[in-house]
Amino acid sequence: MDKGTPIGLVFGGFAIVATILIGGGDLMGFVDAPSIFVVFGGLIAAMLIGYTIPELAAGFKSFKVALNDPGFNPAELIKQVNELAQAARKDGLLVLEEKAQSMEDPFMKKGIGLMVDGTDPALIRDILETELAMMEERHKGMQGFWETVAAMGPAWGMIGTLIGLVNMLAELSDPTTLGPKMAVALITTFYGSVLANWVASPVVTSMKGKSAQEVMLKQMMIEGLLSIQAGENPRVIEEKLKSFLDPVTRLSLEQPE
Repeated sequence: MDKGTPIGLVFGGFAIVATILIGGGDLMGFVDAPSIFVVFGGLIAAMLIGYTIPELAAGFKSFKVALNDPGFNPAELIKQVNELAQAARKDGLLVLEEKAQSMEDPFMKKGIGLMVDGTDPALIRDILETELAMMEERHKGMQGFWETVAAMGPAWGMIGTLIGLVNMLAELSDPTTLGPKMAVALITTFYGSVLANWVASPVVTSMKGKSAQEVMLKQMMIEGLLSIQAGENPRVIEEKLKSFLDPVTRLSLEQPE
């Protein structure tokens, strides 16, 4: 699990509650059933218009992406590719087929399988880059789902606020009701803003970061496998893959253990 996500969610909730209490507010004063209904009910209604029910279910399930730690390790990948390059240089490409059986990454296994079968390097690149592009599209679809949540939440909060203001103005003859009704009207905007800025937008940021890391790792796999097929020196392949990394990470790999 990505520890930062639950910590951020808990700390964000704590910050909201603490601010309410420090300001002398009442937590129950921020609980209003009609406001909850119009924000979350309206959000679901709008999402149902834009997405099919299976897409909606898959979109909400994708929240676990923000919670999971994918465990991307470029250093381990470079080491793995280096070992494959040395084995291929010593015993030929066919020996990689046996090594692929113990690998968990289907992308790497597919690339090795194509390479062992003698597939043309240009075709291997085309196949793997197409698969990578489709993966990016799926990731963008899930990111777009949460971006929609981040946009719709405040919008429905504003709708709820407008409803509350209309109700308030309808009873101007009783000044004692103006304060409570104004408070209720503003709570809907509060709910929408909290949904967007505490949950939806951070989820999008998390997804984009993890997607970028996965794309980079798979690009490294493609270059590494094609370099092995071309018979390049393992040391040259290692240096080529290091070029994908930022200077700090690259320097840490070059430090002696």
